Order: sequence, then structure tokens, then C-alpha cells
Amino acid sequence: MSLPAEFLDDLRARIGLFSLVGRRVKLVRAGREMKGCCPFHNEKTPSFYVNEDKGFYHCFGCGAHGDAIGFVMAQDGLSFIEAVKSLAAEAGLAMPEERQPDPETRRRAGLQDLLEAAADWYRTQLAGVSGADARAYLERRQVSADVAARFGLGLAPDSRDALSRAMMAKFPGLEPAQMLDAGLAGESEGRRYDRFRGRLMFPIHDRRGRVVGFGGRALGDVEPKYLNSAEGPVFHKGRLLYNLHRAAPAARKSGRLLVVEGYMDVVGLAQAGFEEAVAPLGTALTEEQLELAWRLVPEPLLAFDGDAAGMRAGLRAAHRALALLKPGRSLGFLALPPGQDPDDIARNGGHAAIEALLATARPLDRFLFDAEAGAAPLDTPERRGALKARLKALAADIADQDLRRDYLSTWLDRADALFRAARPQRGGGPATGARTGRGQDYRQDYRRGQPLPPPGALAETRAMANTPSEAGIAGILASLAARPEALAHHAEALAHLNLRTEALALARDALLHGRDPGDVLAGVTPRFPADMDETEFDAAIGSALATLAQLHHIGSEKQQPGDLSSDEAFARAFERRRLLAEEREDARRRLTALAIGSDPA
Repeated sequence: MSLPAEFLDDLRARIGLFSLVGRRVKLVRAGREMKGCCPFHNEKTPSFYVNEDKGFYHCFGCGAHGDAIGFVMAQDGLSFIEAVKSLAAEAGLAMPEERQPDPETRRRAGLQDLLEAAADWYRTQLAGVSGADARAYLERRQVSADVAARFGLGLAPDSRDALSRAMMAKFPGLEPAQMLDAGLAGESEGRRYDRFRGRLMFPIHDRRGRVVGFGGRALGDVEPKYLNSAEGPVFHKGRLLYNLHRAAPAARKSGRLLVVEGYMDVVGLAQAGFEEAVAPLGTALTEEQLELAWRLVPEPLLAFDGDAAGMRAGLRAAHRALALLKPGRSLGFLALPPGQDPDDIARNGGHAAIEALLATARPLDRFLFDAEAGAAPLDTPERRGALKARLKALAADIADQDLRRDYLSTWLDRADALFRAARPQRGGGPATGARTGRGQDYRQDYRRGQPLPPPGALAETRAMANTPSEAGIAGILASLAARPEALAHHAEALAHLNLRTEALALARDALLHGRDPGDVLAGVTPRFPADMDETEFDAAIGSALATLAQLHHIGSEKQQPGDLSSDEAFARAFERRRLLAEEREDARRRLTALAIGSDPA
């Protein structure tokens, strides 16, 4: 429905904005304006202002902004027309005659009606006899009927034309081309067919809550696993975020927004009590999607899957965000355990596990630095120079000059500190706590029979060992804090640990720079007593760090298909995988022993 501009101006003039907002927010006078605590996010100090003369409200905390119509839409979850009708009734204004929309508007409105009807039909199928398998799948994923209904989940039966026949019966005169334009049908060799068949259906909405497309998850062994609506007049996947219309109010209230990879991650988080989650639609996070997220919160948190693909997706998003950075807006990154996604964590650990995960968020600058520092060895001047060159190239992508300078300065300082920590100290230098009466050349230690510090693992595999062993690592750091003269020998191994917990990373960095970690390790019991014999202490610390490195490298072992053409080749491959499994289990057992403070057998 198209409304005359003069009617809308009259409506805004008749509605007292102070009075309208004051019914929902406690306002106090602030000069010519009124102020109060923002209704769109949690705050204790008022940053929400209402200007009656100019006819708008604005929050300097979360950025919420709008007029009387926008306020009612946001507070009551109404569409534009619904909000106008509500305010018109309050103001005693009659709604004007409906204007005839232009042909393109009529076409889009027709597609919108078709998509809404399809969503209703899919929901009906899920509740019917044919939906038994889909309901069983949701039950296995611990999705309650209430959450499934809230997200409008449905079922596309495994039929070539069941939806098309249902829509033609509902809309007499429906043209087949409209099913194509709506992304509900496909065409091959002149034959049309329903695009979604045998799939659990997720309606996709725009910011106003209108259905604009669907995502379908295969219920059988079918590729692709997930299928989206085709691009069309109303569906543009790069400009949409799944669940944005539901997540927006919760994100403004909590001040945080989680960006996850999949539809089921969003649904699983809602099941655990987190409504402020969205997902891109099967593609890398786009500039438009980043802008949508930044409209809600200044630092969205990216929680992509804990595998190599999730790491690559996070890096792509981080690189894309650099050019868009501005003061006050950035990204945070959550490190998920290997092989797990947010839905796994929500199902296994509930609300508390997600809160614990949120506490591990790393800022954008740290995430990118760690990724670059772990991308290649840093054991030669040329390789260290290559790291600095990569960091400079990344900083050059930042458009804001002040941020660019700050990022580059921070990164180069951090790189220099890393190089100092990793470089062997000769002649008993004090940088990392020189050891009395003992050479600092690692080759001398090797000749004395001591193993070299374990090499750094690939960045994407380091988290495998860090996840189950944070308590053990804390005990190792506490042991070294009590005997700082032992640090030089283990500096390189420590520098290569990519710790998930920020507190442990701070403690490690302080120790490597010869500083007291202060209260960071307060209450942590040293894993190895300070009165141990020097050689025994060194061996214990070295063994613990070597175990971490071993697990890193075992975890990063690529299982490539081999030659299994003969029984002998098959037997060799089988034996190799069995040995790797035993090594992995042995390393995990030792890490668990460190974490609980027992002696590994």
C-alpha cells in the first residue's frame, strides 16, 4: 500500500513523540530534548534522546534512530503499514484511499504473497504424516516444537511438483514464471519442477520480517546438503542475514550479535536462550552483511565452525572487514573446539557453555596477527621480514588513516616482541631471565642431550591441544613464573602456543618479556614444584610442551587417499591409521593428566 507523503507528515505532526516514547521509556528533560535509558539495549547511563521539534529519537550508545512510526515498528514488531494504522487510529486520522502501485511493485507484492503461502504450506507438511522423518531429525537435534514453530520450520516433500500444484490451487491464474521468479521452482530442458524436494525448510526473511526466500537442508544422502532459493526479484542472498528480523531487538538489548555459519547454529543457539544470532546464507560474509551487523552492534562476534573451513571463513571475513573499519566498530572472533559448531556446543553444554565461549572472543587485530604469525616458521631473518611485510600489506587495506597507523604500530610491536621471545639469548642476556652458569645457545643444550624446543604447529591445528589443556597450561605457566631462570630454554615453545584464553596469553607474554604476570595466575597451583632438581624440572616442562606439539602435529596429519589396490597396501594403510589413533589418544591422555594434576602413566 502506497501512502501520500502529506498524510504521513500530518500523522507525525499529530503524534506527540515525547508522549509516545514516554509511555515506554522513563524520560527526563535535557535542555530542549528529553533523555532516558535506551529501550533497544541494556544501559545504566542514559544515552537515548528524543527531539520533539525535529521529530526523531536517537541513541548515542547503540545507534538506534527513527521517528514515531519507526519507534512503534521496532517496539511492537509491526510492519510499516501496521504501525501507521495504529498511530492513525490513535490520532483520529482516517487512512487514505489506497493508491494503485506501479507494475513492478504489484509484481513484487504478488511474489511476496506467493512466498508467504509457500511458507505456510511447508509448515503444514512438517506437521503432517509426511513430516515424521523431519520431526525425528529435529528431535535428534534437540529442537523443541516451540522453537521450530517460532522459526517457521517446514518440510518440502520429496515430490517433483507438490508445491506447484498446491500454489496453483490457492492462486487461480498463477503463472509458472512466477514460481521461477519467487525461487520456488526450477526448469530443465523445458520442464519445470519444485526447487526444494525432501528437505527441512527454513524461511528467510528481510529486515521487515517478510519471507523473501528459503533454505532447505537435505534429509537424505543428497547433495548439496543445503540449498537456497535462486537469486531473483526479492531474494538476494548477499544482502540478507538469516534471522536478522528476530535477532535485532535481542542484539540491541544485549549489546552483542553472534554471526554463525548455518541455519541450525542459529536455531540451536535460540534453543539455548541466545536470540541474538544470525547467519550468512551459505556464502562468505559480504560487505552488505557486515554493514547490516554493524547497524545493530559495534563489534559483532564471529563464531564459525572449529575446522579448517571455518578458519578460512573467519579470515575472509576479517580481510573483508579491514577496508570498512571505522572508529568504534570492529569484529570479534570466537575459537571453537576442533570439529564442533555452535549448535554442538549449545546442545552439549547449554547456556553456560555458550557464555563460556563468548568469554574467549579475540579482537580483530589479535585474530589477524595470530593467523599471520602462525602461517609460516619465523626462524630466519627472511621469514621474520616476510611476516612484517604481510602485516604491512594488511594494514594498507584499512581506509581510516588513524586506525591504519594504530594497527600497523600494534602489529609491528607485537612482532618484535615475538621475535625477541623466540630468538635464543646468547651470553646470559636478561631479556627472558638468563640462567646462571648455563649457555643460552639451543645447540649447546642439544649437545648436552636436551631436546630442542618443539616446533610451532600450524595455526589451524594449535587449538586442538589448547582446548582440553588450558588448566594444565596454566599450571605450566605458574611453574615457570616460580622459576624464571628456566624461561630462556623454553621461550620458543612458549611463544608458539596460540592460547584460547586471553588471561593465559597475557601471562605467557609477561613471562616471555621478563615481567611478573601479577594477578593473572593468582590461585593457580604450579604443575611442577619449584624445589625440583633443575634437570628434572627442565625435563618435565619440556615433556609437557612436547606433548602439546605432538598433539598439534598428529591432529594436522592429512588423511589423503592412498593406494589400496592390494591387500598388502590396504594392510599398511590400516596399520598407519591405527598407530596415529594410538598416538593421538596417548597425547590426549597426557594432556588430560596435566589438566587434572595427575601423573601420566
